[in-house]
Amino acid sequence: MDQRLHFITFATPDLDRARAFYKDGLGWDPLMDVPGEIIFFQVAPGQVLGLFDADKFNQDLGGSAATTGVSGVTLSHNVGSEAAVASTIEQLKAAGGTVLKPAQPGDFGGIFHGHVKDPNGIVWEIAFNPGWRIDDAGTVVFG
Repeated sequence: MDQRLHFITFATPDLDRARAFYKDGLGWDPLMDVPGEIIFFQVAPGQVLGLFDADKFNQDLGGSAATTGVSGVTLSHNVGSEAAVASTIEQLKAAGGTVLKPAQPGDFGGIFHGHVKDPNGIVWEIAFNPGWRIDDAGTVVFG
């Protein structure tokens, strides 16, 4: 299997709140929006974030498992400065997010970051990491 990931999809207990947070609050443009079912946002070349109504998500699994919410996962968004961490966290808060950790130096890796939970429980890390970059070929480089 090729080392790539095309879709990251989360079961979402309240799709309308998710839509309001990402589309209306953050200004993200949906790639596809099926009311009552799923909304997709293209987040990188060849990569999509999907927010799938939890009942429909469970149905899609064939009843083999039921979702109980997102746990132990963060979506991370890197910005260019410590000030941008703070302002992005405020933007997420204004869009309906809950600040879990305000902008501050991180305990690990020499980063400056904070965490915000979206209305459906997905935790976003907003970070400034001077030891992280994307090269011209699109490859992440650490150090």
